[in-house]
Amino acid sequence: MLLGETNFTDIGIPRRGKVRDIYDLGDKLLVVTTDRLSAFDVVLPTLIVDKGKNLNLISLFWFDEMQYTVGNHILETDVDRYPQQFKKYADQLWERSVLVRKAKVIPVECIVRGYLSGSGWTKYQKGLPICGIKLPDGLLESQKLENPIFTPTKKAETGHDEDITFDEMVKMLGPMAYEMKEKSLEIYNRAFSIAESKGIIIADTKFEFGMVDRTLIIIDELLTPDSSRFWDAETYEPGRSQDSYDKQIVRDYLETLDWDKTYPGPELPASIAYKTAKRYREIFLKLTANSI
Repeated sequence: MLLGETNFTDIGIPRRGKVRDIYDLGDKLLVVTTDRLSAFDVVLPTLIVDKGKNLNLISLFWFDEMQYTVGNHILETDVDRYPQQFKKYADQLWERSVLVRKAKVIPVECIVRGYLSGSGWTKYQKGLPICGIKLPDGLLESQKLENPIFTPTKKAETGHDEDITFDEMVKMLGPMAYEMKEKSLEIYNRAFSIAESKGIIIADTKFEFGMVDRTLIIIDELLTPDSSRFWDAETYEPGRSQDSYDKQIVRDYLETLDWDKTYPGPELPASIAYKTAKRYREIFLKLTANSI
């Protein structure tokens, strides 16, 4: 079934993000990943079949893989073991929801880049540092960096997040910044090795952290196509943009339209929606092969 939004009125009014509906249950949250898709910060009216399930299951795969590297906010993933009040909504919750600890969200996104792509490539072409990091001359688009770099952003209440240097992050957060950087690089390097063994390159990714009982944990999603660039190792070639396992198909289509990238977004043709759904399913199967 397609799920555009949830309305569990007897549970509460959800906070709707671009993709997730979040219900506040006191000391915990119910997070439901819908089939909504956003592009250029606009939620589009077209739903993508099983996108929410694939995103949720990919996150759960990585949370399990990283549980000894860093703690996370997951309390329960099996709908059959949810509290009784959720049973009537089981068909909407199955495989696309989690019960999580409520954490104090740290207002910094931790981005790790192993390859030169996206906004990093755009800045590099202009001769600009990336979050204060000056890269050597002569690099190509999509080239692998000598070592992954940590490029944090300050989360904005509205609009786009703001790039900051690591020194600025330390001024904001104190010693916690060092732990967040260390954990981010550790997660990326471990995930990169796992994905590489399955023929996938993780070019870059972003993490969110929170605090529970003075302990740093990873929250939100983890290493999904919405938060990471996944490339096929077989077709990878530096010096050009790569075909990503994400919504790039949608972005490319939207760039052909006379649309100012503000609400309301345009409907997607069935062929574009189908190809996008297929890509999300494909990366889920590739990443979790022999693990589910």
